[in-house]
Amino acid sequence: MQTNTSTTIPTESIQPDFLPLEGTDYVEFYVGNAKQAAHFYKTAFGFESWAYAGPETGMKDRVSYAIRQNKLTFVLTTPLYAGNEIADHISKHGDGVKVLALKVQDATKAWEETTNRGGISYMEPTTLKDDNGEVVLSGIHTYGDTVHIFVERKNYNGFFMPGYREWKSNYNPSSTGLLYVDHCVGNVGWNQMNPWVKFYEEVMGFRNILSFDDNDISTEYSALMSKVMSNGNGYVKFPINEPAEGKKKSQVEEYLDFYKGEGVQHVAIATNDIVSTVTELQNRGIEFLTIPPVYYETVLERVGKIDEDLAPLQKLGILIDRDEEGYLLQIFSKPLEDRPTLFFEIIQRKGAKSFGKGNFKALFEALEREQDARGNL
Repeated sequence: MQTNTSTTIPTESIQPDFLPLEGTDYVEFYVGNAKQAAHFYKTAFGFESWAYAGPETGMKDRVSYAIRQNKLTFVLTTPLYAGNEIADHISKHGDGVKVLALKVQDATKAWEETTNRGGISYMEPTTLKDDNGEVVLSGIHTYGDTVHIFVERKNYNGFFMPGYREWKSNYNPSSTGLLYVDHCVGNVGWNQMNPWVKFYEEVMGFRNILSFDDNDISTEYSALMSKVMSNGNGYVKFPINEPAEGKKKSQVEEYLDFYKGEGVQHVAIATNDIVSTVTELQNRGIEFLTIPPVYYETVLERVGKIDEDLAPLQKLGILIDRDEEGYLLQIFSKPLEDRPTLFFEIIQRKGAKSFGKGNFKALFEALEREQDARGNL
């Protein structure tokens, strides 16, 4: 068992970025009913209708709904028939993230660079065209059944991408203030964190910018280890978790059991006003983990002065942490599916670039209370 404390990895001697990324282009979920899922995300999270693909647009085996809020794009995809990759994915994993799509200037070069470095191809460079221009896609496999698709859309002016048409709806609830993907966290199996760290370093040119061991992320009952991978410009960050030995089953083990393998544990979404965003999300039915009042009795002694009043943060269950750059506010939803797998984090950064190490104990104890209620601790 590791015993080192968390470390910040030096950034000297950074090599030229052979895979320049411009951020997350979209997150695609394979779901059992995309039409209903799109309605849920619009109602509960404040997304707007944007684009649709299906039999009417020439896509015969699936339907996909693209929804947007500011720079945040989700794609919800459902198979129309059994016995294909999408149907098999849903049967095994339940609803979950299939694609973490990354925006690039040159999707062909991105594919060549990553596959030459050992990445396993998921999609060779493919050009999609319509009257509004072209989009070039390529892709590689990552942990579990998750894939990265590189999206080059500099020569496209249509709705989302060729094969989609504009999706108009009379029902467009107001925004909840969600802005963009801050980071996406993957859960991998026992002793698989370091191999996937090596993958992101060697295949995609990422750096390990933070490491947490089981001393950092542990409670009385369970523990896990995590390393944060970041691309060169810091626009894309992928923390990777693996289980660690504990008295009882960790949240990562529970995820792996119910997801039937490795996958995306949660998507962290940025906001500029977390109190307003979380208030609205709760009003629309999103449930968050509950934090005991004792957390707030000493939190300001630990993090120092903040701009916000503490009372609304405590009422909503928002956590606070500080690093050398500033502080952050964060909160975690309960699982969005019936399986205790995928959940969301809402995060507001006030200068901080870290991931809330000071909140780990309170967070994981809250997760354990949920696990215990399900009989899975």
